[in-house]
Amino acid sequence: ENLIAMSKAVCYGEVLWDVFPTHKKIGGAPLNVALRLQSFGIEVKMISQVGKDPAGKDIKTYLEDQNMPTAHIGVNHEYDTGLVNVELNENGNASYDIIYPCAWDKIPVSEQMLEIVAESNALIFGSLICRDKVSKNTLMQLLDKSKFSVFDVNLRPPFYTKETLQFLMEKADFIKFNDEELYMICKQMGSPYDSLEQNIEFISKITKTNQICVTRGGHGAVLFNNGYLFENGGYMVKVIDTVGAGDSFLGTLIANLLKGEHPQKSLDLACAVGALVAGSKGANPRIEKEVIQKFMFP
Repeated sequence: ENLIAMSKAVCYGEVLWDVFPTHKKIGGAPLNVALRLQSFGIEVKMISQVGKDPAGKDIKTYLEDQNMPTAHIGVNHEYDTGLVNVELNENGNASYDIIYPCAWDKIPVSEQMLEIVAESNALIFGSLICRDKVSKNTLMQLLDKSKFSVFDVNLRPPFYTKETLQFLMEKADFIKFNDEELYMICKQMGSPYDSLEQNIEFISKITKTNQICVTRGGHGAVLFNNGYLFENGGYMVKVIDTVGAGDSFLGTLIANLLKGEHPQKSLDLACAVGALVAGSKGANPRIEKEVIQKFMFP
């Protein structure tokens, strides 16, 4: 059928329940990214850990329903499945209370994990998984096997240090920030610049990273790709909640870059999907190809 081998990706990190005032939803940035990658035809494996509790069982059942393999989502008998208490302000922007410690903080490394990372085209991870030394140590070992490491910065205060961010940026082949994160981190690292573009080049130079993407909320995103800058000005959408919009953006972008699509086309598609997710409830709405096309080219 298809002569081109399917691209493979591994997402590593938190799987959890986002608990809103009125309902709860399964989430965790790496899992949101994984589901969106999969929707674009990438073969995805998720490495994480849940507790031996109903919440953990429900996450596994949900993933099986989505045809997402759960073989590398371990069950920890000492720690509970991850929970995040989410509050939304009147603009639909979220603030998070991320319970610590939980099962995904304590992911032990295994030979199998190292193997699936070595065999895949990309490893995607964020900064939150490094808040506990157990899961952080596992990430360090996975990074040594990774062919293409994608760092989704995703800062959640107080769970990061300047040292860890610098280490992860130096290890990464591709870094994704939002504009606030970029400016904050550049300032911390001594950047004298005020413009987005100069700060992207500043980070690229000091971390030796050739691919950097910065999202700008409703104003689209910028992709720095091997010395070239691609831009998308964003799409108008009535925001329902921004939860998971950045994750879906990243999943779409990486999926299309892995499939060999042009960076501009990949960026445009990613901005459209991110906007559609912000205009829908929850982090992982199903979005059909036709809906994306209609949204981009009405």
